[in-house]
Amino acid sequence: MEKKLGRVLVVDDEKDILQIVKYNLELHGYEVETAENGVDAIEKNKSFKPELILLDIMMPHKDGIQTCIEIRANPLYDDTLIIFLTALSDEKSEIRGLEIGADDYIAKPIKPKLLVSRVHSAFRRINREDNHVMIFPNLEINREKFMVRHQGQEVALPRKEFELFALLASKPGRVFLRNEILEKVWGNDVIVGDRTIDVHVRKIRQKLNADYIHTVKGVGYKFEA
Repeated sequence: MEKKLGRVLVVDDEKDILQIVKYNLELHGYEVETAENGVDAIEKNKSFKPELILLDIMMPHKDGIQTCIEIRANPLYDDTLIIFLTALSDEKSEIRGLEIGADDYIAKPIKPKLLVSRVHSAFRRINREDNHVMIFPNLEINREKFMVRHQGQEVALPRKEFELFALLASKPGRVFLRNEILEKVWGNDVIVGDRTIDVHVRKIRQKLNADYIHTVKGVGYKFEA
């Protein structure tokens, strides 16, 4: 039997969207289950144990926001990626989705090929996160040695710049909120402002002479290689 690339739970109250997404993901080697509302999604999550959930927001019985909150409240699902796939494309909705624990936010409509590409990217993150060494085209980040090598040359980054860069690179394409970056890099015991992140990002860009870190206005930063 051919090994599946990964397990994906698709949650949407529109049956035609479920069918299109399921067909295209299965065509590319994924094992797919579907649910038509949040209540069904939580039960399917328990039995199917997906590695990735594509979650609509506006649904009957239990919407995507509440569903995401409930899933994130259970430590068993800390490693489950959640991507909102929704028609709510405004900045406020996107920030809200990221704040409650979503890993990414995709606005409808989206072409099937692009959606599959985003899913591929999400699974590359899953497979990469347990590695001490992250390798991208012309870039290597070694978290054990606190070492960055760009285009074959080692680049010296102070500890906080390295931790910031490694955090963003750990999940390419995923938008990290400013308060999330502050908490994970500087911790709750150190008081620093938003400008601290901006300064560190600018220094990283200058030292690498490359724009791996992208600003998401009003939200935070993301890494793309």
